[in-house]
Amino acid sequence: MQPIKNIIFDLGGVLMDIDFKLTHRAFEQLGVPNFGELYNQYHADTFFSDFEKGKIQTGEFFDHIRRICQCDLSNDAIQNAWNALLIGFPADRNEWLFRIREKYALYLFSNTNILHYQSFAKTFEKIAGKELNSCFVKAYYSHEMGLRKPDPASYLAILKEQQLDPAETLFIDDTLKNVTAAKELGIQTFHLAPPISVMELEL
Repeated sequence: MQPIKNIIFDLGGVLMDIDFKLTHRAFEQLGVPNFGELYNQYHADTFFSDFEKGKIQTGEFFDHIRRICQCDLSNDAIQNAWNALLIGFPADRNEWLFRIREKYALYLFSNTNILHYQSFAKTFEKIAGKELNSCFVKAYYSHEMGLRKPDPASYLAILKEQQLDPAETLFIDDTLKNVTAAKELGIQTFHLAPPISVMELEL
């Protein structure tokens, strides 16, 4: 096994605390009882997957939610429920990230969408006093790439653009299928399963 020179981090569940149940509960309160079956850590139906690939505009997203629940919800109500899963960035984890970027070339790769991105980017900057993207050589977001994990093309696009040797690159994610897909491409991987914190890794 070659020494690690590059680290590609997942965001939610690795660097940022999230809880999908908070969004499921919020939508249930708005009249969408099966929302957890449509969108969760391990599965996103076609519509939500396309939203995370940037194929769906926010207006269409809001309209789709209104059709699902057959109710006249405001955009703000939907957005607040959608963003409920975003808990935040612990200060000690941020400080840890700032330290290890002196040792490795750091990258971020997140399956996300424009609404979540706008929210967590603002939260991070308010807490840390700097832009989240500035912590990495480059941050990759599925809604900007048009690709999402675990599609092999998404990992290959990053490796190619950054000219990374997969054998010298570590990918850390809390979702097993994403880790498995990266490993099949020769990338070193670590499945960050609770209750392990990323700060406990020997990096």
